[in-house]
Parts: sequence; C-alpha cells; structure tokens
Amino acid sequence: MAYTDTVGFLLLIALWATLYVAHFPFSGPPTQLPSVQQNNASFNASWYQPNNTQINDLEAVINGTDVFGFIFSDAYTPPSNTSDGIRNWCNMPHVNSETYPVPSAGYTLEHHKRTPYAANTFPRESYTWNCNDEGLFTYGKPLNPTGNDSASTYWSVYASPSNPFAPQGFNGTCQFPQITRGGLDDSWQHGKDLFEVYKDRFGSLLVNPSDQVSYRVTNNVITSQVAGMVVAAMYESVKELSLAVQPASIDSLEPTYTCDAGAALYTAYGVGSTNPDWTAHLTDSQPLFNVLDNISGVAPNDPGFHQSWDHYFDNLSSRLCHGKPLPCKISNSTTCVTPSTANAVFRLGLYEYAYIYRSSSQSLSASTASYGVYVAELVQNIRDSISGASPIIYKHNIAHDGSLAMLLSILQVDVMFWPGLGAELVFEIYNKSGERFVRILWGGSLFRSSNPVLGLVDMLPLDTLLGYFDGLVGVGASKIPGMCANTG
Repeated sequence: MAYTDTVGFLLLIALWATLYVAHFPFSGPPTQLPSVQQNNASFNASWYQPNNTQINDLEAVINGTDVFGFIFSDAYTPPSNTSDGIRNWCNMPHVNSETYPVPSAGYTLEHHKRTPYAANTFPRESYTWNCNDEGLFTYGKPLNPTGNDSASTYWSVYASPSNPFAPQGFNGTCQFPQITRGGLDDSWQHGKDLFEVYKDRFGSLLVNPSDQVSYRVTNNVITSQVAGMVVAAMYESVKELSLAVQPASIDSLEPTYTCDAGAALYTAYGVGSTNPDWTAHLTDSQPLFNVLDNISGVAPNDPGFHQSWDHYFDNLSSRLCHGKPLPCKISNSTTCVTPSTANAVFRLGLYEYAYIYRSSSQSLSASTASYGVYVAELVQNIRDSISGASPIIYKHNIAHDGSLAMLLSILQVDVMFWPGLGAELVFEIYNKSGERFVRILWGGSLFRSSNPVLGLVDMLPLDTLLGYFDGLVGVGASKIPGMCANTG
C-alpha cells in the first residue's frame, strides 16, 4: 500500500516540556480527511508492570555504586540518543538531526538547568550562587491596540545591609528557582535542534510564526524563561511571541486543578505514607540520611527532607549540573558530601519516581485523575487538527518533571525514572493512504509502553492511542471530575 507524503499533528513535551506536532504539510484540505473515531474496542485500562531494571530494584539501589548509566555534569553533552548507554541527567537526550529515526518510506510527518528550589536548600550554604550573567525580564507592554512603548526591564537580586534577616539557603544574586545561564543556553540549543529536524517538514511555519504554531507554558515563570530561548532559536528574527497559559487555579499542564482523590491516592502509597512498599527504601537508606543531615545542618525531623529523597536530590544535582562543588559542613570544611554519597542520593531519586509513577499498581489511577485533563486536551488538539477545526499543526508545551512523569505514567512507559532536565516527549501524527498513525519519541528514541495494546509506539494506528486515552479520561475529560471527587 502506498503512503502519502503527509504528516498530521506534532506535540512536543520538552522538560521539562512537551510538544505535539499537529500536521506536517499534507495534500488536500483537512476537512476532506477521515475523522478519528473516539472509541476503540481494543481499549485496555489495566495497569501493567514496568520492565524490571536496576532503577526499580531496591537492592541494586541501596548497594550500587554508579547511577545506572546516568551522569550529572555541566559539560556539554551532544543531544544524541542513548545508544552508548550514557545519559546526562542535566541535559537529557532529545530529537536532533544526527540521530532522528527517519520513518519508513512513504510516511511523513519540556525546561532546562535551574537553581534549586528554596525549600530544597540547606539552612546555611557554604558558598554563594550568583546569576549576574543573565537577566530575568519582567514587564508589561500595551497591545491591541499598541500604546506607549515599554522598557525591557529585568530583576537584579540583592540583599540589603539594613535587612537583618538572612535569605533561605544560598546568598548571591539568583532567584530560587530560576533558569540559569547554562539552562538558557541549553534551551536555545534544544530549540535549534528541533528546528533542524522539523524545518523541512513544516517549511515556512518554522521561519515565520503563524496561527498554525502554538507554544504553551505553565504559571511557573521558569517555563517562560525556557520558552524565550527555544523560540529565539527556532525563529531567529522574532522579538516577541504570545505564550499560551491557563488560569493558575485550573492549569492542566502543570497541573494545578483541584483533584483531591488523585492527591489522596498518591499520599496513600507514596510520599508521606506508611505503605511498606514506600517506607522500605527510606528505612534502608537511613544511614545515608544521617550522613547528609550531619553535613547539611538539616534537622533529622524535617519532613520535607525525610519523607522522600526529593530535596537532597534537587540540592545536589543542581550543584553538579552547574559545575559547583558538592557541599561541606559549615563547621568543618573537611567533612563533605562525596561523589559516591551523591550517587546514592541520585539512585534513590530515580527509584522513587519509578515507584510513584510506574511500579506501584495504583500509579495509573493516581496519574489519570491528576493529569487526565491535559490528556483530554491533547486528544482534542489532535482531532481538531485533523478535522480542520483548528489550524494548529505544531504545538510545543513546556512543563515540569512532575508533569512529564504523570504523562509517562498514563502511557505506562516501560522503564521509568526521574525525568532529567530538558527531557522531551514527542507525538508525531502521520498519514498513510488516508489512515492516521502515531509515533512517540522519548528522549529522541522510539517510546515503548508496557501496555501490550500500545507496545512500541512506532506507526501505531492513531485510533488505538486515542481510544486508550478516551477510555481512561473520557472525551473532553468527562470522567475526571468524578474521579477527583471520589475520595471514598
């Protein structure tokens, strides 16, 4: 059967962002294309166990030495795929022209490095962290109609000698969090790599912005900081561009909409719970907590630092991602966090994400409730693009590690880990003789799901994927309000 030289919809989620590609150029008006069915007889809502690897093997996590093929480095890492078995968590592999898996003949076609969150810094830090090599621009400008011009103003963080209170964590000129200069540069390169891959498929759409291209961010400003660099790399002549964002109280991309049942389910088996499947790794790693508490000055009863390894992971990885030294004890500079200690923390962080979002049999239900609205939007965007109801054929979303983790959870990724900086999930929609197919790229390589209906998502019939999503969340997220209200 011959394939037409057409592509449907592209969605990209890069980290921490997502991207969908709606349509590559195709022949014939979109209104003549067959509609995508909203139901699928092969829908299977069952949770399937992920692949067993060292990442979700507690014995390997506790007794290991390295970080299972991950490195944490500020050194530039080419955006290759993982064929060499090494991934830089600080700048994850993504779609690029050198390793892009070209489809078979006939088919056509989420933020980066940042400072740690303030809550994840130590009570006192032994060195400063400055961000004088960038500006975080924050200003308003009259539009529709235009008016008086606006100056491009940016923040300069400073501490007043008259203010007797010390800032939490690091002294210096950074916000915690903010995208750093290294993160801005990585974001620009990420945008450039995407442009090189998709420019021939989208033509002038990636030269001059139009209503066929959309960029979306969350209400967290770090996603907008990334977007500015990505857009500049993809459109060299563009000086300003609208970024879509939903109201802060109901944003589906981050997400921030209220879902009590989803949150309750996570806390029933994950962070803060007494579930033995969760507490086992905390008990086994208690000696590591003791070492780090002694160096950091964090109180042993601080729940933020001891209900999970999230805070220590963010603190230590942020340092290494920027070439900063691992911390030492304020009162004894010879007592320091060693590389092997940091690796132990990183193994535990990867393990926690694998457990919360895949290894637990409750993960699919928790993620579906908590992120189902976004999934329903993704489905509708694809359908609208195919039917011609929407002109958008390239949609780029920039989100967070938790956002991406929940989407990977819903897709039941075969191997789960904490998504690194610049991690990326791409949905490409293709056309073959009037039938639609989908391909998903995760870290620049083909995505594999543990769900046998999805499997290796390489030219999977689009109806299968959309039917799977519809079965979980309902058309228009119709099932989500009931799921979120059901706390019984």
